[in-house]
Amino acid sequence: MTTTQPSPTAAGSGANASEAFRASSERRGSAATSTERADRLIRRTLEAIHQVIREEEVTYPEFQAVKRWLMDVGEGGEWPLFLDVFIEHEVEKVAAKTQHGSSGTIEGPYYLPGQQRLGSLATLPMRPDEKGETLVFSGRVRDLDGRPLAGAEIDFWQADADGYYSGFAPHLPDGNLRGVIVTDDEGRFAITTIKPAPYRIPTDGPTGAMIAAAGWHPWRPAHLHLMVRAGGHRRITTQLYFAGGEWLDSDVASATKDELVLDPRQQSDGSWRTVYDFVLEPA
Repeated sequence: MTTTQPSPTAAGSGANASEAFRASSERRGSAATSTERADRLIRRTLEAIHQVIREEEVTYPEFQAVKRWLMDVGEGGEWPLFLDVFIEHEVEKVAAKTQHGSSGTIEGPYYLPGQQRLGSLATLPMRPDEKGETLVFSGRVRDLDGRPLAGAEIDFWQADADGYYSGFAPHLPDGNLRGVIVTDDEGRFAITTIKPAPYRIPTDGPTGAMIAAAGWHPWRPAHLHLMVRAGGHRRITTQLYFAGGEWLDSDVASATKDELVLDPRQQSDGSWRTVYDFVLEPA
């Protein structure tokens, strides 16, 4: 990836993700968890940590390094980044056990609510000189019985051709390559955008230091983000990837699934087209 723009910092991205998370009304407050459930979850988490310490014979210098790292993650505002990249995929797997219809995956740290509402035939907001190959992504939203869901919302966001997200990269205008697309009477939609690029998660902070210490790579494959919702139905949060894409088999966030891989076809005008339908179950 080559660009003359400054890379967003981990601290800046973390601050933006934290602000967006706290601003979302559905995420305020605590989960409806009983004291007994909280006691069990906390105890089991601590027991798992204690077991690693015992089995790996963690030394005091290693413990102090982890303690310092945890402090740095908090002070640097990187908890959204760390939790969404390295933890969320396991929570999503649990949720998927009771989910019918289309497959979901992680939301990630770059969602921003309150984006521009667009019609069923939509072009995402973008700069006049937006780089990248044109991509037309279309499909339908239906219920489990195949009935179209008119007025369903597809909350859509993606990185640009350099791998940056608006709201998290200072050089991008607000709302760039973001929008809420509303399906027509037959549940159809068609979104014109550009093909996104793979990107590195920010590595200039403590999360990056952890990745480097473990010898891992920090890359995510190119993908589209979608949050699909309709009244009376269970929302799907998912990502769609591209066949043959770099890092598809080694996503740092462990969020890829075979059924979420698109296979766009290039048209005579040079643009790419792909179709994907969504099926929502009753809430």
